[in-house]
Amino acid sequence: MVDEIKVFSGNAHPKLAQEVAAYLKIPLGGCEVFEFTNENIFVRILDNVRQRDTFVIQPLCSPVNKNLVELLIMIDALKRASAARITAVVPYYAYGRTDKKDQPRVPITARLLADLLTVAGAGRILTVDLHAAQIQGFFNIPVDELTALNLICRYFKKKNLDGRLVVVATDIGISKRARDLAERLNSPLAIVEKRRVDNAGHSEALNVIGEVKGKIALTVDDEIDTAGSLINVVSALRERGAEEIYSCCTHPIFSGPAIERIIKCPVKEIVVTDTVPIRGEKKLDKITVLPIAPLLGEAINRIHTGNSIGAMFEQ
Repeated sequence: MVDEIKVFSGNAHPKLAQEVAAYLKIPLGGCEVFEFTNENIFVRILDNVRQRDTFVIQPLCSPVNKNLVELLIMIDALKRASAARITAVVPYYAYGRTDKKDQPRVPITARLLADLLTVAGAGRILTVDLHAAQIQGFFNIPVDELTALNLICRYFKKKNLDGRLVVVATDIGISKRARDLAERLNSPLAIVEKRRVDNAGHSEALNVIGEVKGKIALTVDDEIDTAGSLINVVSALRERGAEEIYSCCTHPIFSGPAIERIIKCPVKEIVVTDTVPIRGEKKLDKITVLPIAPLLGEAINRIHTGNSIGAMFEQ
């Protein structure tokens, strides 16, 4: 059955796609995806996909809008080539923060992306740690949301920080995910009360709910973008007597001044996954990258064979 799977990659993260194909022990599907001088994107599928189960791996990372259009065109190309089913594998789902109308006259862009992917021809979505759980409901097709919590949990269990570790949610919205991690690590939970001060991503930490004095703190977030929130949270934890501070997130976006801020930040280690590529200056000694390919590969295999995705996370 595995030889009937076809896995393709756009230009967003080909290394991840190659690692997923290696996990499945199949060759990566052949395709041409490039941009003309007029910025129009061309796609040609080189393999026969008629009545095949096809998967397109494309995180919506920088450049976000180009990678989105690439994904949409690849899905359309597969649909017109008579693929039996097309699953969009989107490890990082951009625009996830725009999941509701929290101000007058603003869009719900996360819903718009769901409509675009569906209209293009995707029959299923496979993603990792959405910013907001309700985004699953924006789709009228099946959505499988994986989580990197197990990977992160296993990593920190090996550090033997039991008894001294406190898991810290970087804001109220991430508290459920942080609580799940705290339970798995048998650690208490603290929550940072945070306030957004504008639409440019600036925020300030107002209060720490929970005891962190003399503890080793582990901050949890779904993504680190400019690292502004991380700086504020680390500062608040240090002021309240945290002994050491680690941080973890699923999506290391690291845009704008993020790397400069992380270098200066007194956080001891930042543990992330490679749902988006980490290249060049983003490769720091204090950043540990956990591979997400085995998780995606196993999920793809289970989708193809009709087995349970949820069983992957049962303990």
